[in-house]
Amino acid sequence: MKKILMLTTGGTIASLPSEEGLAPSGADTLLAHMGPSAANYQVTTEEILTLDSTNIQPEEWKIIANAIYRNVRRYDGIVVTHGTDTMAYTASMISFMLRHVPIPVVFTGSQVPIAKPLSDAPLNLSCALAMAASSTPGVFVAFDRKIMLGCRAVKVRTTAFDAFESVNYPYAGEINSGGLALNRAVIPPQNGECVLEDAVDSDVYLLKLTPGANPKIVDLMIDAGCHGIVIEAFGIGGLQFIRRDFVSKIEKAVEAGVPVVVCSQCLYERSDFSIYQVGQKALAKGAIQGFDMTREAAVTKLMWALGRSRDLAEIRAIFRTNLAGEISL
Repeated sequence: MKKILMLTTGGTIASLPSEEGLAPSGADTLLAHMGPSAANYQVTTEEILTLDSTNIQPEEWKIIANAIYRNVRRYDGIVVTHGTDTMAYTASMISFMLRHVPIPVVFTGSQVPIAKPLSDAPLNLSCALAMAASSTPGVFVAFDRKIMLGCRAVKVRTTAFDAFESVNYPYAGEINSGGLALNRAVIPPQNGECVLEDAVDSDVYLLKLTPGANPKIVDLMIDAGCHGIVIEAFGIGGLQFIRRDFVSKIEKAVEAGVPVVVCSQCLYERSDFSIYQVGQKALAKGAIQGFDMTREAAVTKLMWALGRSRDLAEIRAIFRTNLAGEISL
């Protein structure tokens, strides 16, 4: 039997009713309701957090990364149960913090607590356990019979069971009547020794442009000590520069040593700021292209890159490198 470690962090999957609504509980809640989903594995549980995922932040990412790192040589696979609201951010960040991971590390959660009838939790746990036992190294998200790279998963629905999709990238696998079917051609190889690089700079802000937005917001970010900015621009790539000039603000930020990553507000397909004048002007002032990265991957990669260096040239080089399958260059 494969040895699987299940790290629990709270979230809806382990929530119980309270006077203030559903509140996360610990590993005992999951163990009491797992039933046959774990019968084929030797499962060990470790409760590392008991939080709604809204409260999982960079400090908790380090706790999760360290718990995984100290166990990667002791188990055949690791499942991390997590609330769904920020799971895509956590899975993306762990993909950068733990590169060359030698075993499957699989995040999962649920839309309905496991203690409730007709919960989706047992199915999601079963899928996660199967992926953790697959001997396929990497960081993944398992949800609604689908397996996604951790740095490509995005929560796209608030209540439906098919809450997560793999954005701009094929699914790494699916669970069907034949069992776990993996698309190994799209799973990045894990070559080299596993390393833990958990230094992050959380002073990164995400700005979504709207028509008429005031460019002075960028000045406020710089004055507030922001170390990095991700801008969700329009369409395939453009920022307004007539009357409300965001392009000059990018130049100001770069001159102040603040990297600015630009990507698209569109969920699907890549951005390319080289096509239109409104995009080329941003690139000329020093913006870094995000191409087809998810917003979760762009934000966490910039936090991780700034944790390594404040040098703009080095950060540009990091964004020109596909580290975990997060970007198509």
